[in-house]
Amino acid sequence: MPRKKKSETSQAAEACACPVDAPEGEILVTGAAGVLAQETIAKLHPKYRIVAVDFRRAVEIGEDIPSYRIDFLKRGLEDIFRKHRIKAVIHLGRIGTNPQGGFLRYNANVIGTQKLFDLCAKYKVGQVIVLSSFFVYGANAYNPALLNEDTPLKASDLTLNLIDSVELENLSNIYMYKYPDLHMTILRPCNIAGPGVRNNIGRLLSMKVVPVLWGFNPVMQFIHVKDMAEAIMLAYEKKVPGVYNVAPEDWVAYKDVLRRSGIKGIPLPSIPPAFPRFISRALRWKAFPSYLINYFKYPTIIDGGKFARTFGFKPKRSLEEIFTHYREMKKRAFL
Repeated sequence: MPRKKKSETSQAAEACACPVDAPEGEILVTGAAGVLAQETIAKLHPKYRIVAVDFRRAVEIGEDIPSYRIDFLKRGLEDIFRKHRIKAVIHLGRIGTNPQGGFLRYNANVIGTQKLFDLCAKYKVGQVIVLSSFFVYGANAYNPALLNEDTPLKASDLTLNLIDSVELENLSNIYMYKYPDLHMTILRPCNIAGPGVRNNIGRLLSMKVVPVLWGFNPVMQFIHVKDMAEAIMLAYEKKVPGVYNVAPEDWVAYKDVLRRSGIKGIPLPSIPPAFPRFISRALRWKAFPSYLINYFKYPTIIDGGKFARTFGFKPKRSLEEIFTHYREMKKRAFL
């Protein structure tokens, strides 16, 4: 039976008291309250046993999917490894923003992930998949036209708000080489969008009016959340360690994104450079945060060819399908 929302203490007690009942092993999916994790679980569940974990709340996904609310920095996480025979971990639980400050976000993303990896090594987990982001490359005028997996990660040089993303990547690479038996795969997707997505780009495409920086119209990449879930399932089933960009072969200019999504762009002065950041912080634009301003100025296009060739991946949903969803959503809201 799925776990209802309980205190962490009661969950930990249950975890210690119950015997292991899955000799073939189970897949631990973190960030289970997010739509990407739920899409991934929906694809995996018909064939594999799943354990769902999230730091926000326990999620009732299916009657035979145990769900836990766990703080990665506390003891309850290891109790799950003791109760369940975890054969693989799909780590989708990275915190993008935290209203209580960057220090808590850093602890959750980096220190918490390190504890998760240590438990994977301790309990001999055979595979780990980590969700990263194309944001780690940074956005600046000197980036190559197409960023491959060997391009240096410059996001931490540009803003401290993204340093934990780069640190999580560096940590993952350390464990990938230190513990080869983990068979670790690191995925760097482009903008994930679609129904239910609540990241920065999902919030932006859901709005009716958004800022446009004068003199800039960068090209962008988008992948549908269902296609990203398919990519994660392929990464799990084919089990090829390494670092991979995940992106379609097409891209579109920012102003065209707004037009096709039914959004009106409001010009915002881009000089002096500190001005748009000041406005973003002053107005608390969640969909247009100050630390991502450069991504609305310069293109950050990643090459997804390595992942496509290695795993036989090809997105099934077009850009138009993504933009139509947001356009129709705004129409329904108006009606």
